[in-house]
Amino acid sequence: MKKERRLEPEEILNRAALDLHVMEHSKKVMEVALRFTSDLDTEDKRLVHDGALLHDVGRGITHSLSHGLEGAQYLRSLGVEEPLARIVECHVGAGLTADDYTLQGLPPIDCIPFTLPEKIVAHADNLVKGIREISFYERFQKNIALPKRIQRRYFKLYLEMELWL
Repeated sequence: MKKERRLEPEEILNRAALDLHVMEHSKKVMEVALRFTSDLDTEDKRLVHDGALLHDVGRGITHSLSHGLEGAQYLRSLGVEEPLARIVECHVGAGLTADDYTLQGLPPIDCIPFTLPEKIVAHADNLVKGIREISFYERFQKNIALPKRIQRRYFKLYLEMELWL
C-alpha cells in the first residue's frame, strides 16, 4: 500500500485560495506563536508552526464565526492529522463552547483549546490584528462588549500563556 504524501501548509493555503491579507495575517500569527515554543518538543513545535499558518484556512470558505469549524472540516477532507485540525477548530477567540456555537445557530461542537499547541495558536491570534501585533490590553478593549464568561476565557488564556513564556 502506497503511503500518501503529507501536504505542506503552504500547499494547503494555496489550494484554499486565501486572499493576500489572510495569508499575511497567518504568517504574523505564526511568528508570534513560535515565541512560545522554546520548551516544546519537535512535534509540538511543528504543530504550532503549521497550526498558526493554517488557523484561518476556513476564511477561504467563510468569514463568519464558523470559519474555524469550516477550516477544520476542510483540513480533515484533505486527510490532515487530527491535532492540526483541532488547532484550527479551537483558535477562535479563546475558544468557544458547544453552547456558544448553539447560541449562534451553529453545530454544538466544543472548541475550547485544551492542548498547549491549541492554546498557543489561539493566544497568538489574539495578539495579531491584521498584520500588526497588538497588546493583550488592546485586544481586551476590543472585546469589552463580549459576555463576561467569554472575557474571562480570554483573560485565563492570556495568563496561562504569559506564564508559559
